[in-house]
Amino acid sequence: MAPPASEITGAVLVWLHFLPQWKETADQGLKLECFCTGPAIRRFGANLISEIIGTFVLVFVVGTIFSKAVAASGPAPGLGAYLVAALVWGIGLSLGGTTGYAINPARDLGPRLAHAILPIPGKGSSNWSYAPIPVIGPLIGGALAALLVRFTHPW
Repeated sequence: MAPPASEITGAVLVWLHFLPQWKETADQGLKLECFCTGPAIRRFGANLISEIIGTFVLVFVVGTIFSKAVAASGPAPGLGAYLVAALVWGIGLSLGGTTGYAINPARDLGPRLAHAILPIPGKGSSNWSYAPIPVIGPLIGGALAALLVRFTHPW
């Protein structure tokens, strides 16, 4: 699974935007946080569950918003994007504090790769030991939600 070019491009734009700050910032963790997610408390199981739940909520609610049953009697056409934006914001506010809520494998992997290859003074490690969490968790959460949507909201 290759990360989308847009995620890496966005990370390069972040790097360019903060170009003067990289030399002046001593904290390697702050530099990494500009690019990818990280846990507040590092516990593999708890971090994985956090990503599974966040992605499950995202995929299940988006699947429901755009299901035939809801489309027939639900929000006016064109409001779906606004509802999804509000949903992502709500997930971030309620569930994002534990892991930074990647809720999308590319959201973390592409920028982490960019951090690894960009010439950032004093950047430190790209924290590859944590990298599987924001990839595996969203894949599991998304698959579980898709199955539930499929069985509760027939297309």
